[in-house]
Amino acid sequence: MPSATITDFAQLRIAALESRRCTEMAQLIKKHNGIPLVSPSLREVAVAEQRPVIEFANHLITGQIDAVLFLTGVGIRQMLDHIERHVDRQRVLDALCDVKTIVRGPKPLAVLRELGITPSLQVPEPNTWREVLATLDAHLPVANLVVAVQEYGVPNVSLIAGLEARGARVVPVQVYRWALPEDVGPLEENVRRIASAEVDACLFTSAQQAIHLFEVAEGLQLASELHQGLRRTVVASIGPTTSEMLRKLSIAVDFEPSHGKMGQLVSELATVANSLVMRKRTVHDKIVALSTPPAIDGKTPAWYESPFMKACRREPVPHTPIWLMRQAGRYMEEYRAVRAKMSFLELCKNPALCSEVMCTAVERLGVDAAIIFSDLLPILEPMGMELEFTAGDGPKIDNPLREATDVDRVIELENVDSLGFVMETVACTRRDLPEEIPVIGFAGAPFTLASYAIEGGGSRSFLHTKTLMYRESAAWHELMQRLSRSIVLYLNAQISAGAQAVQLFDSWVGCLSPADYRTYVLPHVRSIVEGLAPTAPLIHFATGNPALLPLMAEAGGDVIGVDWRIDLADAWQTVGYDRALQGNLDPLVLMADRDTIRSRAQEVLQAAGTRPGHIFNLGHGVMPQTPVDNVKYLVDFVHEATST
Repeated sequence: MPSATITDFAQLRIAALESRRCTEMAQLIKKHNGIPLVSPSLREVAVAEQRPVIEFANHLITGQIDAVLFLTGVGIRQMLDHIERHVDRQRVLDALCDVKTIVRGPKPLAVLRELGITPSLQVPEPNTWREVLATLDAHLPVANLVVAVQEYGVPNVSLIAGLEARGARVVPVQVYRWALPEDVGPLEENVRRIASAEVDACLFTSAQQAIHLFEVAEGLQLASELHQGLRRTVVASIGPTTSEMLRKLSIAVDFEPSHGKMGQLVSELATVANSLVMRKRTVHDKIVALSTPPAIDGKTPAWYESPFMKACRREPVPHTPIWLMRQAGRYMEEYRAVRAKMSFLELCKNPALCSEVMCTAVERLGVDAAIIFSDLLPILEPMGMELEFTAGDGPKIDNPLREATDVDRVIELENVDSLGFVMETVACTRRDLPEEIPVIGFAGAPFTLASYAIEGGGSRSFLHTKTLMYRESAAWHELMQRLSRSIVLYLNAQISAGAQAVQLFDSWVGCLSPADYRTYVLPHVRSIVEGLAPTAPLIHFATGNPALLPLMAEAGGDVIGVDWRIDLADAWQTVGYDRALQGNLDPLVLMADRDTIRSRAQEVLQAAGTRPGHIFNLGHGVMPQTPVDNVKYLVDFVHEATST
């Protein structure tokens, strides 16, 4: 296995689907010590019907077009080639100088400049349809304008819909379409290589490459094998549009370069390829482990075939499984009776009572899984934090971390002996529950634990946390590493004690921007994912900022938990269909009448569709004021509405 510190490809086998620049791509891969497997995947074919292009030219020179949006340099050249056979070329160029012209990126910009035309607007990177619309909104409102769009390959449905929604009349100008290369032999060979695990990384520089790769795989009857092969292969994508297409095809994207250029794709990937290959193989091995039924006394335990565990593995289920965060809590009379006799922390340290309150909730609600009754913060006590729970104020850390030097007093766990009560809670809950109900262990994610330790409790601004993070990045990363390694020990111990799955709660990470998440959080969450035992699926849950979802998926997790701030269908498309998804009803819907509960729950189910891998849950925990009967009604409705 190559070392993670290697800074070139080190003879990794790199498949690429580049067409026009296939020779250059092969040379770039060789330059970085890789073995190039380049197979052209598409060619540009002039559209058979050229009348719309000629009509566009006539409308342009007669003043019937207000703006022209150019998407590709090749498209501009081919459009002019078509036009000049029927309309005077110079008249068209003169007319373009008289209307608003918008270029999507550097290639159409260069072509227009060659033609002596200075475009009115240039769309900024990453040059997707979103940036196109944002640029028009800021500088050229298109309401009531006639906007011609030079299309390439296939129409950009999202762009056209966005223009029309803004009141524009869109005139599509398609001058070429994408076709498979005349010789598909090299592409077929790459399909076979990927399907046979003979490729270490695959590079995609356009969405159409992915479409054609699977089209060829279908023809070879290897589409399923290709999907499986790409799960073992590092997938590198050159930009948002390509990545979106890959995710629609249920392919996880492992790497995107800092800039959408082929050279940077190859050079930047080369510096991290070996570590990514190791990580991808580890993930694949976990998938295999999860799909291998355990044997206890010679038979498969009932929990393995439960709807919850099947959904974690994205297998078909008899009904959508449902469990709820804080499903044993203050909204239940039975829980309040127990809590009246002791403090919250005392209850957390009493495994028999923790099992009792959870088993009571499971039996009363009829949910499909049981999360252990515990809290995120007890792990901080043996790490040197003075933790207390105060009535009305919640958790409090009496010796918070405020300076870089304070990190030195954080004690990294070497074992979990001091947290034995949590492992005993896992074991008791597993023993007391029916065998078919899986037990979920959990831990706070490193950012959430760090923020509690630094702020001394909850926070809205995270002033102290971000101050330390920004000013003292070395101390921040040291703290996160100590927390992450301790969390790995903690969760693995829960798995050994009998947890069938574990959840990582990042309750506060929504306060971060995507850039800060990538820099200050993602590497540490990824290290936890990589360190966990492969036999239990990991649910990676965060709340507060849907923009973090792609990065959460990149960090890892077999199931991605989402809150109510994003439509479930959009969330699934964002994280990729190779993950299970958990969520995402707003907890306060349970305060409404039953018609509303049923309607809103149905919306979540419809967003999930029939795709296997959905676990119904709230976007956060059950609120204390929630009527128990409403919670029971939700569980029953989800089961009845999805039963096959």
